[in-house]
Amino acid sequence: MSARLETSSNIWITGASSGIGESITHVLVRDGHKLVITGRRAEPLEQLKLLAPERITPAAADTTSKDELQAIAATLESHGDLDMAILNAGTCEYLDAEDYNSDVIEKNITTNVIGTARCLDIALPALRRTRAKGLPATLVIVGSSAWWFPFARAEGYGASKAALSYFAQSLRADLSAEGIDVVLVSPGFVKTPLTDRNDFPMPFLVTAEDAAERIISGIVKGHNDVAFPKRFTWILKTLGALPQSLIDRMAASMARKSSSEQEAKE
Repeated sequence: MSARLETSSNIWITGASSGIGESITHVLVRDGHKLVITGRRAEPLEQLKLLAPERITPAAADTTSKDELQAIAATLESHGDLDMAILNAGTCEYLDAEDYNSDVIEKNITTNVIGTARCLDIALPALRRTRAKGLPATLVIVGSSAWWFPFARAEGYGASKAALSYFAQSLRADLSAEGIDVVLVSPGFVKTPLTDRNDFPMPFLVTAEDAAERIISGIVKGHNDVAFPKRFTWILKTLGALPQSLIDRMAASMARKSSSEQEAKE
């Protein structure tokens, strides 16, 4: 039986200023928890603080910066024992192979992988202190289901999310002996400011509010892997289990179709 979020908990959320992170903040505040919320922009965090000024502490920081993260480490301590860290900050930039630029790969990897890893510099010691007192401690890493199939233009984004999945599962193995749970969240398409920029159909699109409810529900139920929406993730997993030669042909076919559509628009 899971003890996660059974009582009022102290939680750190990154990427809280918009999208999934903002919606998770709303859900957790509604449920009575005490939050430290992080994002690069201070103003949206201050607006969120108005939801429950006594239970929300803004801590603006760029998660890719060691110095900025160290500067907010004391804030995590100010709320007492850290029960859960939800590492959600991320980005999505697509690559046009015809105009290949490795900077696109770097931006995805730096924000999604390095940024998440650097958050552990301050989150993991805090979670360990919580476990040392015999209290439950949970690390939640928000990835994506995108890496289950090699989508065109997603070389950087998909690679970063594949890395996050491996990272989370390896951490789960290493931290098991310490009693720290590691939860990997793999959403499909979620309507956020990032996906609003997409110029292609997004099947089974869910709202950020719906995504937040599903994530928190999965965490509370004790799941270590939370993937949704089920129809979309099942499709991707099924496609990913096909022979590689067939996957390659399907992916290439999709890429050619996307290119043709773009030429028609121009």
